[in-house]
Amino acid sequence: MPASESTLSIGLKNFKINPDILKKIPAKFACHYKVMPMKLEEDRLTLAIEDPLNLNALDEIGLFLGFKIEPARASLADILEAIKEYYGLGAETIEGIMGASDTDKDLLAQDSGMENIDDLAQEASIVKFVNQMLSQAVNDNATDVHIEPYEDDVRIRYRMDGILYDLPIPRNIAYFKSAIVSRIKIMANLDIAERRLPQDGRIKIKVSGQEMDLRVSILPTQFGESVDIRILISSMLYSLENLGLSPCDIQELEKLIKKPHGIIFVTGPTGSGKTTTLYACLSKINNKDIKIITIEDPIEYQLKGITQMQVHPKIGFDFAAGLRSMLRHDPDIMMLGEVRDFETAEITIRVALTGHLVFSTLHTNDAAGGIARLLDIGIEPYLIASSVECFIAQRLVRVICLDCKGKGCESCKTTGYKGRTAIYEFLIMTDEIREMILKRLPSGRLKNKALESGMRTLRMDGMEKIKKGITTISEIARVTKEE
Repeated sequence: MPASESTLSIGLKNFKINPDILKKIPAKFACHYKVMPMKLEEDRLTLAIEDPLNLNALDEIGLFLGFKIEPARASLADILEAIKEYYGLGAETIEGIMGASDTDKDLLAQDSGMENIDDLAQEASIVKFVNQMLSQAVNDNATDVHIEPYEDDVRIRYRMDGILYDLPIPRNIAYFKSAIVSRIKIMANLDIAERRLPQDGRIKIKVSGQEMDLRVSILPTQFGESVDIRILISSMLYSLENLGLSPCDIQELEKLIKKPHGIIFVTGPTGSGKTTTLYACLSKINNKDIKIITIEDPIEYQLKGITQMQVHPKIGFDFAAGLRSMLRHDPDIMMLGEVRDFETAEITIRVALTGHLVFSTLHTNDAAGGIARLLDIGIEPYLIASSVECFIAQRLVRVICLDCKGKGCESCKTTGYKGRTAIYEFLIMTDEIREMILKRLPSGRLKNKALESGMRTLRMDGMEKIKKGITTISEIARVTKEE
């Protein structure tokens, strides 16, 4: 049927496509012509296309498929998004590999032996798929990419604004899970022959002119190797003013980070933004007059003018050993990635008591829980009371999308949220709090005393952000369940 100016225009995003139709039109064909099959009635195929007046393309499509084509006008962006959603990311790449001989496909499916895996991972199609996957993650502002193997399947998920989302992928991707992992290993300079032990590495890439570090972690599982890729962008470093702190909290924190000695602990679960807060503090006070040294696991961002070290437990260089070495380099300020055990905690406290300002983190649910955590690992109350200046608890919450005010739009992937900010809880060590620590009073009593002195809990800080239209009640409830 010839196209005309009156050709149907359609909103492809709201159109539900029967998956059976996809079997009639190969992914590489849809990608090449930039078309999307919509419905098939007898021998008439409705096809979304950007330019329905392109008669040459329509004739080629009809001749190749053997159907009468009914063109429907749709935007190119909607067509490409539909191809990705229904066929899966890189479907044409995977489909091209599936066109290889049965012998080649058998090699792809193997999970043991390495004689061909290096060459396989360097195959242009595998390289292209991995590049597509990473590029999509960066463009979607994802912080992590998870590749999870199962017995006869593989799952790829992105973490965006703290929430995991499935990435649409081709059905045949399971054939290539070993090749994809091996390609990532090669990029990260890891051992592709080692499949029994965890491995960690880094990759430097450039996407749209922006350089970024990828932190790669490989874990052996029952059905292959699971991969987590953490995406670290240097431009994501924040100043204190951009962290989400209230004006009074900024004022309090600026006083704390200018103290000549003591410890400032930032607490919270993994992924709550603790390291970002510490980096912002260090950036604020960093100048040519002071020496700052850090020991981290791993180093997430390079900070100009600051000496940074990474732990290597396999050779005996842990946090405790790093702290001892730091002292021989005449530092003014030190940052320790995490206090995990008695030895590290004790050395950290001794360092603070000898005239150094120390920043570190603890894994606790709230600020008062930091005190209980130090007592649990064996630190004496008098050492806590005399060395620690503040416990800061924090969580990350999603921010309402400014383009749609939370209703859901293309900009926020229909979630209603775009970006994240932090909520905070400051427990300042007053004389009264120190006396209560010396008496080993429970953390609940300490928290109540801090509230009487003006402390705001995580939830209270969250409620202020709800009033300002920054986030939602459901989001604050999600991250402060323990309250």
